[in-house]
Amino acid sequence: MIRNEYPRPQFVRKDWINLNGEWDFTYDDENKGLKEKWYLSDKLFDKKIEVPYVYQSKLSGINDQGNHETVWYKKEFTLPDGYKEKELILHFGAVDYYAEVFINGHKAGEHKGGHTSFSLDITPYITGNEEIIVIRVHDPRTNEMIPRGKQIWEEKPLGIWYTNTTGIWQSVWIEPVNENHIQSIYFTPDIDSGQVQVKTYLNGTVENKKIEYTVSFKEKTIIKTTFDLYSSIHTASFDIHQKTIFRTSHHHNGWHWTPETPNLFDVEIKLLENENILDNVKSYFGMRKIHTENGLVYLNNKPYYQKLVLDQGYWPESLMTAPSDNALKYDIEISKEMGFNGCRKHQKVEDPRFLYWADKLGFLVWGESASAQFFDESSVPLATNEWLEIIKRDYNHPSIVTWVPFNESWGVNDIGRDKQQQHYSLGLYHLIHSLDTTRPVISNDGWEMTRSDIGAVHHYGHGEAEEREKYEKFKFDIRILDAILDSKSANRSIYASGFSHQGEPILLTEFGGIGYKKGEQEGWGYSSVDNEEQFLSEYKRVIEAVYDSEVIAGFCYTQLYDVEQEINGLLTYDRNPKADVSKVKEINNSPHFKFKKG
Repeated sequence: MIRNEYPRPQFVRKDWINLNGEWDFTYDDENKGLKEKWYLSDKLFDKKIEVPYVYQSKLSGINDQGNHETVWYKKEFTLPDGYKEKELILHFGAVDYYAEVFINGHKAGEHKGGHTSFSLDITPYITGNEEIIVIRVHDPRTNEMIPRGKQIWEEKPLGIWYTNTTGIWQSVWIEPVNENHIQSIYFTPDIDSGQVQVKTYLNGTVENKKIEYTVSFKEKTIIKTTFDLYSSIHTASFDIHQKTIFRTSHHHNGWHWTPETPNLFDVEIKLLENENILDNVKSYFGMRKIHTENGLVYLNNKPYYQKLVLDQGYWPESLMTAPSDNALKYDIEISKEMGFNGCRKHQKVEDPRFLYWADKLGFLVWGESASAQFFDESSVPLATNEWLEIIKRDYNHPSIVTWVPFNESWGVNDIGRDKQQQHYSLGLYHLIHSLDTTRPVISNDGWEMTRSDIGAVHHYGHGEAEEREKYEKFKFDIRILDAILDSKSANRSIYASGFSHQGEPILLTEFGGIGYKKGEQEGWGYSSVDNEEQFLSEYKRVIEAVYDSEVIAGFCYTQLYDVEQEINGLLTYDRNPKADVSKVKEINNSPHFKFKKG
């Protein structure tokens, strides 16, 4: 099943070569490949693998869950006519964990980090004949200091930990570009002024060059302008709320991005030299503002109650790689059908195609990174570098409304009292804000927060239906602010020592997890039911308890679908609803909702 869709929908060029599909592959369990120079073209590999699916998955064609920490890939390709005169950029969506890339026997570059994209200029190594790419990947399975998310470090999946992922797990492709080309674009909308700032980074010389911007909405051009270039960084601001186009504030709001009205502005950017087009990139942005104030989250200056669902981003046949573009789209569509307006993408930096569909369909996303398991000073630059790459790649997506660098003190196990780990959390909090001033940041989702723009609380203490005493305590906790702040989930305080609630909105960002076995999959949940009627009854009981709170400013229910040994999803692992979708939506839209909007 080849992934053929364009991998980077926020930055589109017409010409590209898709390298997904069959590659040669082999294990290097003795770690002798570098010494024996397996990157040379005469080395024969003994397996075939379907990229971008990892060897542990069914769709890879290998389906081996054994521990092979070092693996090699090999691919031969021929450049189309016209590509040989261009600079060639080799792109990787994600490779877990450490990748070394060789082109025709020469090392072209390397990358460390399992969840983020990277690119290499391979032009110096191209022969113009049959080209050979060889990739060595090292994924230290038992190293608990690297960002690994939900991947198990032991032999078999257990508890909340899933099958390991090693190697290429997102698309690989090549782009031909001119020596002078557009390197990156950043859109920063400001709905208060009605403007969008566009910052464009250019590669190569700018002498005698121009840049042309065309902005359109629903195929109608609203801005077209050209600038002379004097610097490799070009910044321009465009008046989107033009008085000649938008005459009332109602029209302004009608062109903003929300889950209910996912309006997007298309952008075409051309780099010109004497009327010759050197580069042409297509992108888009949304006029959207997210901020917190007075204990509420605001979307476009209006209080907005977030009804999120926890989304792990796993599939039974392909693990962290979506089996198709439609699979990514479906998860958003079914979530919206059930009455959710967004998701918290849990312990994973998701494929850009998911974010594209969230932008297009109207779906809020909390962007989260994979955590390490334990703290060590060596962990700090690893996570920090991934966050630099996360924001660089995903800054433009209007669907992303929150950043989540830590979850439940994973990788900062002693943050509740340890000043060093608290500084680590604060450092990432401020680093993210230094790169992105437009989104809230949660310092440690669940508990033991330091400085945080949202008070993100986890609480699974709702009990079974017959545990009335436990349930009443759950209701009490989430209704009263002081009770929430004084509570301890997993024996952890809501705020780390030396930190306290500063008026930020309180959201219940993990709860529920009702276990319901439907099908052959065995597993567990935080509570359990035996049939669909009980499932809906329990879901209603828990959701209405949340809606009964005038303190909770939004929620994230655990979880969208079953994953491996967890059967606490609203859907089965293969995405079949466990209950009538319309009835789930009816509960999510319950008239029991009491939250005071401002």
